[in-house]
Amino acid sequence: MAEDSYGERSFANAKTLEDFYLALSTVAGNKLKKKQNTLVFIDEIQTYDHLLSMVKFLKQDNRYTYIASGSQLGITLKETPTVPVGSIIIKNMYPLDFEEFLWTNGFNEEAIATVESKIAQRESLSEALHAKLMDLFRKYLLVGGLPDAVNSYVSRKNIVEVREIQQEIHHLYKNDAARYESESQRKLKIQRIYEMIPSSLENKKKRLRATQIEDKRAARMSDYSDEFEYLIHSGIALQVQAISQPSYPIVENSGKNLLKLYLNDVGIFTGILYQEQIQAIMRDVRSVNLGAVYEQVVAQELVAHGYRLCYYDNKKMGEVDFLIDDVENMSVLPIEVKSGKDYYVHSARANIIGVDDYGIRQAVVLSNEREIRVKNNILYLPIYSVMFFKKQRHSRLILH
Repeated sequence: MAEDSYGERSFANAKTLEDFYLALSTVAGNKLKKKQNTLVFIDEIQTYDHLLSMVKFLKQDNRYTYIASGSQLGITLKETPTVPVGSIIIKNMYPLDFEEFLWTNGFNEEAIATVESKIAQRESLSEALHAKLMDLFRKYLLVGGLPDAVNSYVSRKNIVEVREIQQEIHHLYKNDAARYESESQRKLKIQRIYEMIPSSLENKKKRLRATQIEDKRAARMSDYSDEFEYLIHSGIALQVQAISQPSYPIVENSGKNLLKLYLNDVGIFTGILYQEQIQAIMRDVRSVNLGAVYEQVVAQELVAHGYRLCYYDNKKMGEVDFLIDDVENMSVLPIEVKSGKDYYVHSARANIIGVDDYGIRQAVVLSNEREIRVKNNILYLPIYSVMFFKKQRHSRLILH
């Protein structure tokens, strides 16, 4: 559709099935066969959002199988009231997660399953295997999961080329706001917020400040709710919502008007922070705080695995990086992310575990440390264990 919008615009006025099939035949010609061997892929469908309203009739006609994608499809679906419920199956696509990155670097499924089994049994990995996984994890922090960046890294191992790809995609994300938004002031605010995300994550609280978006002292986060929604639903930013009380289910406690925003890819994030200077990550330079980078990668892993992210910050109790629902045990699982040697320092974890009303059974700390251990209901796991936190199986990893 994107190509068509710049060309003959064959689909621009295809408002009926007959018009659509006629336009499709001009593009595909004799490639169109029977349903069982014809898949029609419509890219950037939001360019012609009237096609979304046609989905129900295309399905009923049952002539071909269709897949539609779009960089702003999340926004289009949200703003298109005529999309027929039940006619489409929505699949959110994300950058490659760490497990998928391992596949591209020679780790087969059997090897990954063995690592998962050992962690589930709380058996620390050998020093050699831990070192190998940490090496690949650090490379993942640099490369991220964008397919073009991963393909470039796997084939050429050239970080400069990888960074160029990431920079180009980063600019495309920012420019998408200008491309699809008609109101100029809103475009500027969306782009400004997006540009602020990396620097905000370097702050102690890692939160965006409404007063800095337009340099307005009286500005509130609620003043920019539409802009935040745009960034989140477009998929280029990940939200972590503040909650008022860390108890199950989390959705009932998400009343605070505070949130953190992360980028959707850790490779873009480290590219902005460090450019081609990779030693800060690969050699764990002590003078460099990688806390924000580690939180970024954990956020995108959990989101890719289907979790709704929240955090907890209370003056009395302290701050918890992430909270996710543990549905099987009807509890909340607090997750702390540590990049340095102070991985035992986590007063907030201990504080909320000690509150009976919260019903929290256990907390998790993710760090660089190899040894798996449990102390005071806090489970210490290697940072790469986050790849196994998936809704259908994370309970067997953390609960005994």
